[in-house]
Order: sequence, then C-alpha cells, then structure tokens
Amino acid sequence: MVAEGETTLLRVAGRAQQVAREVTVIAAAIVLYFGVRGLIATRVDVAYRNAESVVAVEQWAGVFVEPKLQAAFTAHGWIANTVSYIYIYGHWPVLLTTLLWLLIRHREAYRTFRNAMLISGAIGLVIFAVFPVAPPRFLAGYGFVDTVTEQTEAYRVLQPPAFVNQYAAVPSLHLGWNLLMGIAVAGLAGHWSMRLFGWLMPILMLAAIVLTANHYLFDGLVGGLIALLSLWAVNRFGSAGRHRGHGRRSAGSGALGPPEAVRREVSRSEFHSVENARDRTRSRM
Repeated sequence: MVAEGETTLLRVAGRAQQVAREVTVIAAAIVLYFGVRGLIATRVDVAYRNAESVVAVEQWAGVFVEPKLQAAFTAHGWIANTVSYIYIYGHWPVLLTTLLWLLIRHREAYRTFRNAMLISGAIGLVIFAVFPVAPPRFLAGYGFVDTVTEQTEAYRVLQPPAFVNQYAAVPSLHLGWNLLMGIAVAGLAGHWSMRLFGWLMPILMLAAIVLTANHYLFDGLVGGLIALLSLWAVNRFGSAGRHRGHGRRSAGSGALGPPEAVRREVSRSEFHSVENARDRTRSRM
C-alpha cells in the first residue's frame, strides 16, 4: 500500500510538473506572438492598399458579401452583442481551456495540436510582416461597423493595444486556431454535446470575425488553410519521427493525416476504458 501511494504521488507530481512546463511554453509563445506582432513596423498605406486588393479579389469572385451580412445581422442589437462576445471570449479562453484539457486527458494529441498552433502562428507572423492588411472595420466607406469597440471594452483587456498589430487581418488565426481546437474536441470528447461544440466552434468564430468586421472571408479561408496544413505537417513529419524513435512503425506504413491521428487517440482511450472495466470486474470476483 505504501509503495502504491508513493507511486501515485510520483505520478501526480510528474503530471503537475509537465502541466507547469507546458503552460510556461504556451504563455511564452503567446507573449512572443503578441509582442512580435505589435512591434512590427506597420506600413499603414500599404495595409490599406492590400485591403483594397483583398476586396477586389472577393468582388471578382463574387463573394464580397461582408457589408451586407453585417448590416443584416447587426441591425438586431442582441446579435451584434452576441457575435462581439463570441469573437472575444470564444477565442483565447476556449483555446487555453482546450489545450489544458488535451494536456491532462490526451497528451499525445496535445503535442500534435500544440505544435500545429505554433507552426501556424509562425507562418502568420511572417505574413503579417510582408503583407499587412487593414481589417474591414477600418474601411467605413464600404459600410463596415466596428461592433467590438462599440459593444465592449473586454477586447482591450484580452489583447492590449500596445501588443496588437492593427493591420494584421490576413490570415485570421482567430478562425484557424479555433478550427484546430474544434477538430480536437470533436474527435476526442466523450459526450455528444462536447463533440457538437467542437463542430460548432469554428463555424461560430467564422460568423464572429465577419459580422464584427474584424476579418474578411478571405482572411478566414487563409487562416483555416494554414491551420490545416500545419496540422497535416505535424502528423506527417512529427508522427513519423516519433514512431521511428520508439521503433513502433513498420517499414511500409504510411503517414497519418489529422482525422486518423484523432481516431487513433480515441481508440487508445476506449481501449484503456475497457481494460479498467475488466480490472474492476475481476476485483469484484
């Protein structure tokens, strides 16, 4: 009994140490992300020209519907208020909570999605620097309204202006990172309501970034593609390296894509659940 207690304490201490280490890594990455993004010398004239180019591309493709959508939905005050709060509280609080859940309950999947976020964030910083874009809320001539600024001050608390590059509309990592967390929750959560939340999370954020005039549809598309490509790269190259390092990969096996990696984690969780149930049955016998 004493040995089992000591083993449990060591396991708990090890888990706590890992959680603290990962929280430090994520916190440092967040500070770096906002710090670098905020310190980039903004070229305002270029950002506005690039914004006009984005609008022109959407007009050419026949999808420049953001002003009409915003006008139609935000004419109702409660909708404008709701999407503003989704934009604010549906991003960082959801991201950090999901990452902590993955770290505690699904450590292998945590490493996958954490690395995908770090890679996509690095790509985003490069694009912010070479292709600054003014967000729709700055183009009042098209009829856009900055609902977040008008509805709440919380945005200034979660993202202080001193650390935010106002001309970093492309890509929308608001959508990209929420898409990553949505994939994780939809694939790994046990209860159907949480899986449904995983499916809805990126959809709601897409609506929020457009209806608050913080991003164009183009930004969401680019942000989603970058996030998915980063997740694919982590699974394609990261999983291959881990399997070779542990000697568990056969010579002819192929790389796992994002959906298969999630299914593998789910299968492992189900296996452990079955084993635990068997152990409880044997103990009662």
